[in-house]
Amino acid sequence: MSKKIKKLSFAERATLCLNASAQRLCQLVAEKQTNLCLSADVSHAAGLLNLADSVGEEICLLKTHVDILSDFSVDFIKQLNYLAEKHRFLIFEDRKFADIGYTVKQQYAGGLYHIADWADIVNAHIIPGPGIIQGLQEVGLAKKRGLLLLAEMSSKGTLAKAAYTEANVAMAAAYPEFVMGFIAQRQLTENPGLIHLTPGIQSDSLGKDRLGQQYISPEQAIIQKGTDIIIVGRGIYQAKDPAVSAQHYRKSAWKAYLACC
Repeated sequence: MSKKIKKLSFAERATLCLNASAQRLCQLVAEKQTNLCLSADVSHAAGLLNLADSVGEEICLLKTHVDILSDFSVDFIKQLNYLAEKHRFLIFEDRKFADIGYTVKQQYAGGLYHIADWADIVNAHIIPGPGIIQGLQEVGLAKKRGLLLLAEMSSKGTLAKAAYTEANVAMAAAYPEFVMGFIAQRQLTENPGLIHLTPGIQSDSLGKDRLGQQYISPEQAIIQKGTDIIIVGRGIYQAKDPAVSAQHYRKSAWKAYLACC
């Protein structure tokens, strides 16, 4: 575990981030005292908005999959932006771009979703090479957006490991104004300006699901593996009371973070 990052608070790290969205995220984490990201993997706009409104005070980041919504609309985006301002969280569209630079540039800026107009953060696989970062950066940098690289994944049998993970770290260093960090299962770099977000978090049902998702606890992710922000989906939105569950994860993750400072 890097001692360099863990001696710094999120407020201190905000001053060291070169990406605008990374700066805002670190500031929000420090001000709201939450390092919880909700993965809102629901298929109807109303359900997603209701969920975001009910747990918005507990999160620093809302992760969406707009391409699974059966009723996506411009009005939905307006309402989502309103909730993001009301509850002070950023929006992370989990698009996982994975094509050549020319194509992802169009996917990011246009199409049905116009993701760059409303998502503070997106992510990408680096399998196409650095052109994917360059293409996304041409759209997102001027809008003060941020990019996370999918350096590791929480699914069984993932190929995102070893040399591939190391290549993510190298590419992040090459594009410091746009790449703000990683989706990863552990801390990958001592650079305090890069943020690590970890999916596959669940407190009560450790192990895996029938489709290969592997779970770890908030404490394992933050204390043992040195990551910064936990991403929780089903543990919150499938809970009997999502707001209560979100509060539980928030407290667990924040306590773990304080233990590392």
